[in-house]
Amino acid sequence: MRAGADTMPRLRYIALLRGVNVGRAKRIAMADLRKLVEDLGYTGVRSLLNSGNIVFDAVVPPVNAAQEIEAAIALHLGVSARVFVFACDEVAEIIDDNPLLQVATDHARLFAFLLAGEPQRALAADLCRQDWAPETMAPGRHAVYVWCPQGLLDSAAATALGKRLGDGVTSRNWNTMIKLDGLCRDGAD
Repeated sequence: MRAGADTMPRLRYIALLRGVNVGRAKRIAMADLRKLVEDLGYTGVRSLLNSGNIVFDAVVPPVNAAQEIEAAIALHLGVSARVFVFACDEVAEIIDDNPLLQVATDHARLFAFLLAGEPQRALAADLCRQDWAPETMAPGRHAVYVWCPQGLLDSAAATALGKRLGDGVTSRNWNTMIKLDGLCRDGAD
């Protein structure tokens, strides 16, 4: 047990792995990922889909959990992948902040580009002010929202955002974000 763990509240988080199980590189079985996260002492571990989405409970701050999970994945699974951890209240804010819900007619083509922090948000600001028609890009507190009516692979806005932010961003479609929010709420007191 971590020092002070008996006095700290246990909080629910999501961890999002960047770039795993896309194509043939960086393959991780979700069962292995769940076990690895449990072995770190986190509880209530559940995965969603096969793209590196984990919900778990912990007593450490999100940045510590991200660092621990990232290091353990490299050490035990041999995969280098950036890990983003958000508290479930931040996930709820991401859901609530989305200004593109009225524009996006297909939630599989609406994306939340989740930011590593304020520096990435600042880097994305000028891109959000550009005209990407027929696409749309809008900033939020923890994410940049991108509506890609032609799909992510053909999106100039998503490509520009990815190039600008590099590994300081990971994306999930809106359907996945709604499911992650649901998993967060399932364990809420």
